[in-house]
Amino acid sequence: MDLGLQGRVALITGGSEGIGRATALVLTREGARVAICSRRPDVLGEAANEIRAATGVSVLTVSADVTVAEDLGGVVQRVAQELGAPTILVNNAGTSAARAFEAVDDDAWAYDMDLKFNAAVRLSRLVVPHMRAAGGGSIVNVTAIGGKHPGAGSMPTSVSRAAGLALTKAMSKDLGKDRIRVNAVCIGLVKSAQIERAARNRFPGASVDEAYLQMGAGAPLARVGESVEAANVIAFLASEAAGYVTGVAVNIDGGMSSSL
Repeated sequence: MDLGLQGRVALITGGSEGIGRATALVLTREGARVAICSRRPDVLGEAANEIRAATGVSVLTVSADVTVAEDLGGVVQRVAQELGAPTILVNNAGTSAARAFEAVDDDAWAYDMDLKFNAAVRLSRLVVPHMRAAGGGSIVNVTAIGGKHPGAGSMPTSVSRAAGLALTKAMSKDLGKDRIRVNAVCIGLVKSAQIERAARNRFPGASVDEAYLQMGAGAPLARVGESVEAANVIAFLASEAAGYVTGVAVNIDGGMSSSL
């Protein structure tokens, strides 16, 4: 299937590892011009080298902290100047933070909302004018299945992810008239740097592959998902192949979630 991504300009936050890096690779293979953003220049460089080796195409790397509002305008400006008007935005920056309610102080709440919610709001606000001028675009917010059904000890992540889902639906209503689609994916047990760290902590002494086998045993598909499997769904939602899809949140969790 031709996803219609040839020549499109995509900005991916949290693009140096895991799902973000896999999404950059998939979009580049589909002919998009891709910029990846994260805080660590060294890891960004490694991701860019991997993508270039796999595709023969260079991606733009932009080192920035998405929790710093003042930095985000420079990110979008650089993408527009060097690649062209961004018409795909993947708000992927985030990390898992799961504790009991009383263990989460004001600073932790503020940081989590800045990283996972406010960054998506601010970057979308900066990118939307470029999309509108180009005649349309696609925003994909990467969230987590806990945003649909939060459990005990799941804060602040479950709350910021729930906010991201509400943002997705509300933005889809406001921006549809401009041919800007807004969707979300809800990530479950999918391989990433975070999941690898969790696997090592949960199963000390086991290899990562052995830990993944044990972690995935309880999923209906009986395995941990691959980053590229999430990336393929994100690429579809960003593409013209999903041209009549907006305001949805797709679970990528091997069937583990109890919510549709």
